[in-house]
Amino acid sequence: MQLKIMPKKKRLPAGRVALILFLCQMISALEVPLDPKLLEDLVQPPTITQQSPKDYIIDPRENIVIQCEAKGKPPPSFSWTRNGTHFDIDKDPLVTMKPGSGTLTINIMSEGKAETYEGVYQCTARNERGAAISNNIVVRPSRSPLWTKEKLEPITLRNGQSLVLPCRPPLGLPPPIIFWMDNSFQRLPQSERVSQGLNGDLYFSNVLPEDTREDYICYARFNHTQTIQQKQPISVKVISVDELNDTIAANLSDTEFYSAKPNRERPPTFLTPEGNTSNKEELRGNVLSLECIAEGLPTPVIYWIKEDGTLPTNRTFYRNFKKTLQIIQVSEADSGNYQCIAKNALGAIHHTISVTVKAAPYWILAPQNLVLSPGEDGSLICRANGNPKPRISWLLNGVPIEIAPDDPSRKIDGDTIIFSNVQERSSAVYQCNASNEYGYLLANAFVNVLAEPPRILTSANTLYQVIANRPALLDCAFFGSPLPTIEWFKGAKGSALRDDIYVLHENGTLEIPVAQKDSTGTYTCVARNKLGMAKNEVHLEIKDPTRIIKQPEYAVVQRGSTVSFECKVKHDHTLTLTITWLKDNGELPSDGRFTVDKDHLEVADVRDSDGGAYTCVANTTLDMVSASAVLSVVDVPNPPFDLELTDQLDKSVQLSWTPGDDNNSPITKFIIEYEDAMHEAGLWHHQTEVSGTQTTAQLKLSPYVNYSFRVMAVNSLGRSLPSEPSEQYLTKAAEPDTNPTAVEGLGSEPDNLVITWKPLNGFESNGPGLQYKVSWRQKDGDDEWASVVVANVSKYIVSGTPTFVPYLIKVQALNDVGFAPEPAVVMGHSGEDLPMVAPGNVRVNVVNSTLAEVHWDPVPLKSIRGHLQGYRIYYWKAQEGSLKRNRRHIEKKILTFQGSKTHGMLPGLEPFSHYALNVRVVNGKGEGPASPDRVFNTPEGVPSAPSSLKIVNPTLDSLTLEWDPPSRPNGILTEYTLKYQPINSTHELGPLVDLKIPANKTRWTLKNLNFSTRYKFYFYAQTAAGSGSQITEEAVTTVDEGKLAMASRQVDIATQGWFIGLMCAVALLILILLIVCFIRRNKGGKYPVKEKEDAHADPEIQPMKEDDGTFGEYSDAEDHKPLKKGSRTPSDRTVKKEDSDDSLVDYGEGVNGQFNEDGSFIGQYSGKKEKEPAEGNESSEAPSPVNAMNSFV
Repeated sequence: MQLKIMPKKKRLPAGRVALILFLCQMISALEVPLDPKLLEDLVQPPTITQQSPKDYIIDPRENIVIQCEAKGKPPPSFSWTRNGTHFDIDKDPLVTMKPGSGTLTINIMSEGKAETYEGVYQCTARNERGAAISNNIVVRPSRSPLWTKEKLEPITLRNGQSLVLPCRPPLGLPPPIIFWMDNSFQRLPQSERVSQGLNGDLYFSNVLPEDTREDYICYARFNHTQTIQQKQPISVKVISVDELNDTIAANLSDTEFYSAKPNRERPPTFLTPEGNTSNKEELRGNVLSLECIAEGLPTPVIYWIKEDGTLPTNRTFYRNFKKTLQIIQVSEADSGNYQCIAKNALGAIHHTISVTVKAAPYWILAPQNLVLSPGEDGSLICRANGNPKPRISWLLNGVPIEIAPDDPSRKIDGDTIIFSNVQERSSAVYQCNASNEYGYLLANAFVNVLAEPPRILTSANTLYQVIANRPALLDCAFFGSPLPTIEWFKGAKGSALRDDIYVLHENGTLEIPVAQKDSTGTYTCVARNKLGMAKNEVHLEIKDPTRIIKQPEYAVVQRGSTVSFECKVKHDHTLTLTITWLKDNGELPSDGRFTVDKDHLEVADVRDSDGGAYTCVANTTLDMVSASAVLSVVDVPNPPFDLELTDQLDKSVQLSWTPGDDNNSPITKFIIEYEDAMHEAGLWHHQTEVSGTQTTAQLKLSPYVNYSFRVMAVNSLGRSLPSEPSEQYLTKAAEPDTNPTAVEGLGSEPDNLVITWKPLNGFESNGPGLQYKVSWRQKDGDDEWASVVVANVSKYIVSGTPTFVPYLIKVQALNDVGFAPEPAVVMGHSGEDLPMVAPGNVRVNVVNSTLAEVHWDPVPLKSIRGHLQGYRIYYWKAQEGSLKRNRRHIEKKILTFQGSKTHGMLPGLEPFSHYALNVRVVNGKGEGPASPDRVFNTPEGVPSAPSSLKIVNPTLDSLTLEWDPPSRPNGILTEYTLKYQPINSTHELGPLVDLKIPANKTRWTLKNLNFSTRYKFYFYAQTAAGSGSQITEEAVTTVDEGKLAMASRQVDIATQGWFIGLMCAVALLILILLIVCFIRRNKGGKYPVKEKEDAHADPEIQPMKEDDGTFGEYSDAEDHKPLKKGSRTPSDRTVKKEDSDDSLVDYGEGVNGQFNEDGSFIGQYSGKKEKEPAEGNESSEAPSPVNAMNSFV
């Protein structure tokens, strides 16, 4: 059950607690009805609930119904008075009373007349507790009388005169509504000149000939009877000046004719009201209507002011073309002097209306019903105001209190009746009457004295469900007389709940200001008075609040896209949740583009109309939360429209436009384009841009262009479609403003001058007949300008010119209107020819073995016969004594030096070589003759590294080195340098030995070496220029004699037949194992060799690094230096023959080994040479099938 929150009542002072018993619900029976079950048992004095109005105008064509309804317990009986005496309805067969009601029905439709029942009626409702009376109901039949017969003479008057057409409608009940129409039932037009007054008359400030008509008819509409009465038509004829002159001439003498002048202009005078002042009286609360109508020529204008005050702004209205001032809800403060002023060009007049506001009685405090218990005190207060001040009188059960029976508990004090120590016999209905000359007020208020034990009206075991942290209101509607006291308890044995934690309202409601989970439970309400006690239990459950944990977010999307709003809600699982989406606080459009899925709202193909506030409303039976997000639909602007050209001048025009909708993204600028329909129809060009706040632009124009303009709007999303083109505007032709650009003079042949230019476009021509005047003369001569006028082309060729002579050139545009401004003069040259002379005095300076510097003397400018582009050096490598003989087969290299340089560098030469070169000058036509060849030699350089280095025939104490000379000796080799040093088992380096070897050697044997020792060698060649690059290698001497003898014995065993057969079997087994390993390797699995490597990794046999291809710790960073202590670095990125005890040479005859998928080395198990002992194990045991077998265990 949803909790209904009841308003908190204020506590009354202790002295007036007895004024209220039933939670203030019975203070006014009309406002708070009693509980239906309670009404069945409790007595109550009568209360009038419905009655006819005081001034009751009836339709005489229908039955008369006079209403009087009342309630009470027991139900009241009804009686009526008519004109102050008892109205016996039983004696009149036409009058009946509605059963259970006091409403009278008088059947006058069958017989009888309404006038017979005209009078003042009053209803009385009575039961054992008192009598209530109605207002005095004045019953009058409505009347709609006819106009009296009258003969209306036609009205004839001069043009410009004033006129008042009287209406004078018959008096009706209620008064009729007046309006003027013609015979066709068309309302007559009204204006400042012609208008209807409040009295119904039709006023003309001045008449015109068009006012002439014969059917001015005043109509009176009686709304109550729905009838319209019509006055006789009035004929009006307005005589014009010409008609007046004819009449005057026919009937007057010459003297009288000239004195009868037509009506002239005149200052205003008032038609109504008359005089300078008038008085107006109005009742409070009505509408005050003040009227001033003036005549004059020209028509006067009316103004209103209030003397010594201002007109109330919110209650003042002007009607009838400001001739009527209305103030609604008028009050005493609106009394005063109001002035209307009539004014035209000839003067002004004013009229003062003195307004007095009177007031019929109105309530300040009407008496209210009292429910008291025996022995209590109370009071009835009746306060009213009016102008003049009303008189207060009291009645008891419809009888003036002065003649009513005395009651010792009652005391009258003017507008107040004070009750003390009331008893049940004090129950009655009191009437308060407040009256003055403008009306009266009548109010019924009962005093009901009851003695009742407490009753609790709230249903037993009512369940209240409340959201946590909100107020909980537990009802305990009660009744009792005297007023019971209320206590609340929680649980079966709980103590009374205190005010410091809970709020105990006077209507019995218990308020828990902030309900928590521990507020859940059963609560008991107990009501007590001296007549008894009642109690009731209610139950309270506290629920978790509904929360939106993720609110929809503000979105800006472009038209046509899709947008999604998310609304995640957490709620109490015992409550049913409903999520509703609203748009602008209304339902979502019934459109398939809107999709609601659980906690999402998706809008597809967004349109402009979709913009607005979207609200997610999460409802349970107890609470409701909502969250909103605004969707802004944006797009490129709509195109501008209504383009207009104004201020059209020869070279400018103003363009204005109306912006289209910006689609929620402000317009930042407008782009204006133009089309030249005469020269480039269909092609639009950029004209200018203006700010997005502008809607006009002053455009500069060119002559002889048929312009059309269009405008595009730009916002942050892009530019709009172009507007519709403006009207076309053709500017006048004029001489060209500019001359051709890019004027050049270059010869294509040695004896001509080709003059070229960029021609003007049609837009730049400024008029028809575009041509060019081409002029030229030699720069250094005294010749006059030669000129020719050519058509609209871009080139002219002058023939018969000397070779490469400077010319002054100018090209001027002209059209049928005239010439362009004087053009600029540019310099050109006639055609070039090949240079005639080669550079002289060519000199070569060898800088080093790879670089030489060349110098030459410049060629005279006249001999170049063209634009100097630079010098070109041809150089090549040649054998001495064979320069001329093999030149055709020699590859030459070319270097070009721009401009007038007279020296240059030749890089990249080979050392110790023989070179030749020559130099040529270059112009725009080509190369000139070559200079004589100059030869030079480059000095020696350092050699490259020896081509190879091999170590062969290792013995116990010697190693033999073999090498090939450097591929590029770069000079004469003088000697080789060999450096070597031993490496022990811990990778530490021994002392470095330096050895010089003659240059003619390619083999060298080192003796007296340590047995079974690794050595690293560094080897390089030398020339007179210095040492070249080195090559490195490593090798190991063989084992000692004892171990060699053991190896010999093993070889002897191997010669035995039985051993040979055993080895064949082992070899076959090894082959099978290798095949199996190969298959397993291809499948990605590990085989025993891999496992052995993983478990017993030889530090000298490490997998290759993926990033640089080196083994383990090896690096080539120090290949050209002796090894540092502990280093095991090979000379390059491939393993050399003797890099380690397990080098590739040892296992593959010098062929690089292979690596399997996981980086382990396969070649070590298939080598043909004897394997060196593993480092760290100094034994020199020869390999055997047993050892090979052990490799796989």
